Amino acid sequence: MIHSLFIINPSGDVFMEKHWKSVISRSVCDYFFDHQRKASSPEDIPPVIATPHHYLISVYRSSMFFVAVCTTEVAPLFVVEFLHRVVDTFEDYFSECTESIIKEHYVVVYELLDEMLDNGFPLATESNILKELIKPPNILRTIANTVTGKSNYFSVSSILPSGQLSNIPWRRTGVKYTNNEAYFDMIEEVDAIIDKSGSTVCAEIQGYIDCCIKLSGMPDLSLSFVNPRLFDDVSFHPCVRFKRWESERVLSFIPPDGNFRLMSYHIGSQSIVAIPVYVRHSLSLRESGSGGRLDITLGPKQTLGRTIENVVLEIPMPKSVLNCGLVTNQGKYTFDPVSKLLVWEVGRIDVTKLPNIRGTISLQSGSPPVEANPSINVKFTINQLAVSGLKVNRLDMYGEKYKPFKGVKYITKAGKFQVRM
Repeated sequence: MIHSLFIINPSGDVFMEKHWKSVISRSVCDYFFDHQRKASSPEDIPPVIATPHHYLISVYRSSMFFVAVCTTEVAPLFVVEFLHRVVDTFEDYFSECTESIIKEHYVVVYELLDEMLDNGFPLATESNILKELIKPPNILRTIANTVTGKSNYFSVSSILPSGQLSNIPWRRTGVKYTNNEAYFDMIEEVDAIIDKSGSTVCAEIQGYIDCCIKLSGMPDLSLSFVNPRLFDDVSFHPCVRFKRWESERVLSFIPPDGNFRLMSYHIGSQSIVAIPVYVRHSLSLRESGSGGRLDITLGPKQTLGRTIENVVLEIPMPKSVLNCGLVTNQGKYTFDPVSKLLVWEVGRIDVTKLPNIRGTISLQSGSPPVEANPSINVKFTINQLAVSGLKVNRLDMYGEKYKPFKGVKYITKAGKFQVRM
């Protein structure tokens, strides 16, 4: 199925390659580079590129391209999901997935790829199984190996993980904790387009539930919601019993040990999505030679009743803009004269004193009038709020006699949130 994997850094260099069958020359990536040169952004590169003898299937994560090479026709989404699972595994092992981290742990990365794919077909992709096979690197293990003279390489266990032989491959057996805890983070990202008058053109919510489960034994959990009908499109971890979800709208599952994503969901535009912030703006760039003016004020929607934090505004200015002379009553701004990107780091929005930025904009002399104003990209975070109105009703546990500590946290973030000026 998957013949080879190439990892490409932001500079366009193939800094790592892995082959499961015969070696494929990295010159096959030239077809990928041709599409990369034509694309205006990484998201514009086609995920599937057909060449005379191969298919290149890629994902863009952590400022890197992961390009899988297939010699026969395969289900593209299957390969895409595997590539995302590879990146998730790297992040789980090394806390982050960057070029320097991968280079620092070359041997562990190759060992992981050997276990995750067997002769081109996925084999062990669950984190619990992989951690029993290949111990994650840490400082204490490195020091111990240095003192004892043992090699840091080839740390694959000779014992087959117990989870491989069970019908619950995502959970290892014999798990024991002193404090039994289960935490759930319901995170929602708001994608919206707001027009010049402040009306909502479209608004959707992309949400997911991340879990941190530290429970002894083999617990069987049931998670119910107050209003599950709001879910429009869902995607589950393999541990979820889908038939019970279809019949009762209850998440019933035996959880993996540790951190994992329980489900992802989408709430479409047919539902009413509350917009957390409003932006009042005034921008004039039509006075060629004499400059322009900018005035932006932010404010929260009173209906939400939560503090909006980590607010950042990004405005890609036209090429004719030379510099900005602005004054803010809160936060700070930066303007990059090369990329023409104006960034205003607001911070927290206080209702008593609304954040404002205003001032003049220097334009290149003799430049033609700007036909269209740029758009504002807004980023924000709201804690203890699920903007969709979704709420967890209760969490029940079966199969074990102890009572775990349970916690649920709600977070709303800005996804692709754009305000047109």
